[in-house]
Amino acid sequence: MHPLLKSVAERRLGVFTSQEALAAGYVVDDIKAALRSHRWVRLRKGVYTTREHVAAADKRERHLLDSVAVLLSLDAGPVLSHSSAARLHDLVVPTAEAPDVRVTDVDQWRRGRGYRVARAALPQGDVVPWLTFGATSIARTLVDCARAWPLLPSVVAMDAALNEGRVRRAELLGAVHSARHRAGASDAARACGLCDGRAESPLETEGRLALLAAGLPAPELQVELHDVRGRVARVDAWYDAAALALEFDGRVKYLDPHDGRSPGEVLWREKRREDRVRGLDVRFVRLTKEDLGARWPGVAAEIFRLLATPYAGPRRFTVVRGPEPGSDVGAA
Repeated sequence: MHPLLKSVAERRLGVFTSQEALAAGYVVDDIKAALRSHRWVRLRKGVYTTREHVAAADKRERHLLDSVAVLLSLDAGPVLSHSSAARLHDLVVPTAEAPDVRVTDVDQWRRGRGYRVARAALPQGDVVPWLTFGATSIARTLVDCARAWPLLPSVVAMDAALNEGRVRRAELLGAVHSARHRAGASDAARACGLCDGRAESPLETEGRLALLAAGLPAPELQVELHDVRGRVARVDAWYDAAALALEFDGRVKYLDPHDGRSPGEVLWREKRREDRVRGLDVRFVRLTKEDLGARWPGVAAEIFRLLATPYAGPRRFTVVRGPEPGSDVGAA
């Protein structure tokens, strides 16, 4: 590739236009030959990238290539938004989410092949730079998505962003307030009201919402249990009056463990950890994805039964609570 064209393309993930190729000295026949030989790949009319960029891109990166192509093909002004901005920010996106590129513009609404343009105000604080374009901020993106997504994936995405320190609760509340006159604003407000940055996995979020939907009280999340020698364990969910700990257990922890540990080692450590918790006379319920499905009514009934019997014996443990990630507690 000509160095001038390569310089332009590298500023946009390897994407360039036919006009930029012509300006670098290519002629129309050169472009046609590059396309016929598959050295270049057409993303949209008059917008291309190289075969190498397409081959190296994973699903998220390919969506971003398409996003650049859409933004180049539209008039100046639109910014990446909604699920496309969520992919850009590497937020949690539902697997069923449509692959269309989503952008927002202050002046136009339109729909085309593989893209949608929403018309909405874009205050300066809601837009962050991306390449030679712009994208909605993480808080604005989460709220825009929550206005359109079902409740569970919306809360999952907010929980994860708070937990990872990607956004603060005050920023989410501000974005919800700014969206109050847009369609779906009440859905976004509900999701924001339910989110909790202490949830460390989508399963924990799903489990917490299942508890609430069953009429159970909201548990505390990620509390530490200590004995006289110090920290024993941190539990996913905790009901203090009943001294009941809930653990949300996904298969990935055992089938694909991190830190170089074997599945057997992870299983052994989990068993020892649970034994230590039970040794404090704490009641313990382990929940899996399957427990939240057809078996859930029976599981919820058992939790109701345990909560109906307050912990009566002397407490051989203390509970240590920390601030919620993304909150202003403890901030300088």
